[in-house]
Amino acid sequence: MNEWDEQESVWQRFRRFINRTFPERQIHLRTRGRIRFFRIPQALQLGTLAAAIITSSWFGYSTFSYIEHDEIVVAKDSQIADARRAYDDLLSDVTAYQRRFAELTRELEDNHNLMLSLVERNATLQRNLTTVERRLESTETERGSVANARERLKDKLAHLEGEMHSLSNKNFSLRDNLNNVETDLQTVLRERDAARELSNILDAQVAALKGSLNNLQIAQDKAVDTMTERTANYIGSLEKVVEITGIDIEKLLASSDNIVQREGQGGPFIPVNPDEAGGVLGKKLIRLEEHLGQWESMQELMSRMPLAAPMKAYSITSSFGKRRDPVNKRWSAHYGLDFGGPIRSPIYAPAPGVVKQAGTKGRYGRFIEIDHGSGIKTRYGHLNRILVKRGEKVEFGQKIGQLGNSGRSTGPHLHYEVIFNGKPKDPMRFIKAGRHVFQKQ
Repeated sequence: MNEWDEQESVWQRFRRFINRTFPERQIHLRTRGRIRFFRIPQALQLGTLAAAIITSSWFGYSTFSYIEHDEIVVAKDSQIADARRAYDDLLSDVTAYQRRFAELTRELEDNHNLMLSLVERNATLQRNLTTVERRLESTETERGSVANARERLKDKLAHLEGEMHSLSNKNFSLRDNLNNVETDLQTVLRERDAARELSNILDAQVAALKGSLNNLQIAQDKAVDTMTERTANYIGSLEKVVEITGIDIEKLLASSDNIVQREGQGGPFIPVNPDEAGGVLGKKLIRLEEHLGQWESMQELMSRMPLAAPMKAYSITSSFGKRRDPVNKRWSAHYGLDFGGPIRSPIYAPAPGVVKQAGTKGRYGRFIEIDHGSGIKTRYGHLNRILVKRGEKVEFGQKIGQLGNSGRSTGPHLHYEVIFNGKPKDPMRFIKAGRHVFQKQ
């Protein structure tokens, strides 16, 4: 038997199986004595079977898919719930950062307003000084005029005395001829009375001028004393700020140029004569000038001190002094402050100065050192980027770098140091001193 015959035999057996299983069927229905029947052909039976098989398969597949879809939905719901919880935590963190940012913004605005008030008061003081100088110049001019008037009056009095002396001599020489000179004598007497009256008037004018000069001298003394006292108070306030930083004021003054020391004041009150007023006023003016010179020098010194923080938004992650090393957990000395913040946060110069170093320095990583003068330097370590060059002059608030994680560091932060005469100082005391300045002004 060949392959073709074998295939034909299988097909015949299959046809016989179909014919036996699904023969043509008839359904007879009897209604009111009438008989009707319906034929169900083989093809219809096979179609119905195929439809039933397809329907059952589809129902099973749908049931399986529905169960599997429910499991996927449950897994997705769990993931969504986790995501929502993470999102809620993130919202809480964002809200906290927003509150912190708002607080820092308000603090910066307050500091800015206080700084503007300080500038305005400085301008007012300068104007007051200019007014006093002008009044002093006017006073010197008036004093010169009074002195000239007094000299002229003395000359007139001397001339009148000479005339009176001449008239007296003429009177003695004309005694022998009284009848001839009676008229002249009466004239001389009238002239003498007039001269005496003029002398009295001139004496009254001189006394009035002396009183005016004395009052003017008192007003000038009061103005100079007031300016001296205010200047001394300003100098005292600035010295208190320096004391807050922890720097010895005498050492700081010794490290600075053009600083005039304040002199002591006191002694009994001794009224002075108008002629001596110029000498006393001159001494007071010299003392006022010394105070003003010291005040200007102190202002110049304060403008170079790093009294501001090098970042606008930050958190202190490690303070100045003894601490456990973050790498080996051993006790060590920490000669600066660590400011935490987002990486690449801007770093600002807290005072004007000159860049002495700008590059990589061992464990500091990317490093900047600024010399502010008067023996004061600031250092900035672990930077991500340096924005200044060595020898460059920087101004207060100028952006000099970005916060990073270079060098010996466990995470993004700024290592900030303040050095005075080669010795490290606590930077937080300088920042607190700066806040004290704003509050006082």
